[in-house]
Amino acid sequence: MAEERATDSGIRIRPVYRPGDLDGWDPSERLGEPGEPPFTRGIHPDMYRGRPWTIRQYSGFGTAEATNERWKLLLAAGSTGLSCAFDLPTQMGYDSDHPRSEGEVGRVGVAIDSIDDMRLLLDGLPLDQVTTSMTINATAAVLLLLYQLVAEERGVDPSLLGGTVQNDILKEYVARGTFIFPPRPSMRIVTDIFAYCREHLPRWNTISVSGYHIREAGSTAVQEVAFTLANAVAYVQAALDAGLPVDAVGARLSFFWNAHNNLFEEVAKFRAARRMWARIMAERFGASDRRSLVMRFHTQTGGSTLTAQQPDNNVARVTLQSLAAVLGGTQSLHSNGFDEALGLPTERAARIALRTQQIIAHESGVADTVDPLGGSYFVESLTDELEAAAWAYLERIDAMGGAVAAIEAGYVQDEIEQAAYEHAKAVDRGDKVVVGVNRFSDDETAPVEVFPIDPAGAARQVERVRATRASRDAGAVEAALADVATAARGTANLLPPMREALRRRATLGEVSDTLRSELGVHRP
Repeated sequence: MAEERATDSGIRIRPVYRPGDLDGWDPSERLGEPGEPPFTRGIHPDMYRGRPWTIRQYSGFGTAEATNERWKLLLAAGSTGLSCAFDLPTQMGYDSDHPRSEGEVGRVGVAIDSIDDMRLLLDGLPLDQVTTSMTINATAAVLLLLYQLVAEERGVDPSLLGGTVQNDILKEYVARGTFIFPPRPSMRIVTDIFAYCREHLPRWNTISVSGYHIREAGSTAVQEVAFTLANAVAYVQAALDAGLPVDAVGARLSFFWNAHNNLFEEVAKFRAARRMWARIMAERFGASDRRSLVMRFHTQTGGSTLTAQQPDNNVARVTLQSLAAVLGGTQSLHSNGFDEALGLPTERAARIALRTQQIIAHESGVADTVDPLGGSYFVESLTDELEAAAWAYLERIDAMGGAVAAIEAGYVQDEIEQAAYEHAKAVDRGDKVVVGVNRFSDDETAPVEVFPIDPAGAARQVERVRATRASRDAGAVEAALADVATAARGTANLLPPMREALRRRATLGEVSDTLRSELGVHRP
């Protein structure tokens, strides 16, 4: 008897797919035309024939100066967008000299404490020409405002600023843990960012709803789609409750997906998610603007799939994952460095990752036609099955009262943890093959270059934030922070008083502490 095969989500794979597998399947309903609802085939009529995806390599480490240097190197090498990683203290709202920051300053991203750091981070970059994505959530408003302030200092009109702030706090409670405030006050900050950008930063994507981190925490592809879309539904509903028009929110909403190794399941996942989102926005929320119906998304290859054993193998993994994202119709893409299971990507690894995308774009031929896998008996069947499984999850979450209630009840966390546990058991048993780990392993390993951490960088950052406090008008900062506290106790938009405090050189930690005192701290 032939061995049973299944995707990583447990969807059974038949030995061969034939026309009968699509009996009753209406291509006009399920596929449509590229650039037209339900957008299964992509959001643009000509996709990459008209414009290639944005090559947006994610980077950020140590100090603002070091990250600025890497960004300039990536732009010179052909990267077409910037993407910033922040260190844990910055993500958690602590200044670099806070006791809780010790040992973490600049370790997994760049440390940004004040407008002084943001000036260094953006030095010499064409902010009116390049788009910047910032992976930041609990302190998203602070980093966005600092970016705007520095751009304005340099004479850049805010209406010309383009980029994305992740601003997806719900997935932090289930997947990453870099939250500060309880879920419901956090949702207020999210919608305040929506409203602020609508007025002041019209080209900015106000949220990037992230399935990436849900998948990194151990979810299946089906769960990644379902839980991410449930969060997106919660954000749109919160915006409507705050009085914002659905099309104003939907037009600036974007997504962030993971790409793992199961090529066809990943392609099906992207296509199903796009189709589901068009239906959700049209039928559930009554959106009429085409921009609200299209799912624009960034993709990053799967960090959790990279292995410290035989790290050169990760080049093949990243290539497969990047190819899946392109075949699935991504709008921008980051390819991981092959050495990221060992540390931050070295310059060599970052360059190989960049060249991987360029080879796919210019040598593979996959960008020559729209949705090249469309109409495949296998891919269309898999897309339908994955979509049906994701809808089942969404119905359960709706029955619980929505994503916030499901998170507060621990349901989403439990589902992800169980999926991660089952995957780990399958690897331990050898049912799930990981090349170089549980099969085809080597006794001897060659030394690998590891990104060097500058031990003096953290000390310099601590001195910088202290120098900022010592050289500013302390009374002006104190008064501005008092205005932030007043706004937090009321219902006014929090960003205008935060912006003024940051302009007066208040630190990220001081603004966050002011909000902590008024909004509370989440303790699971």
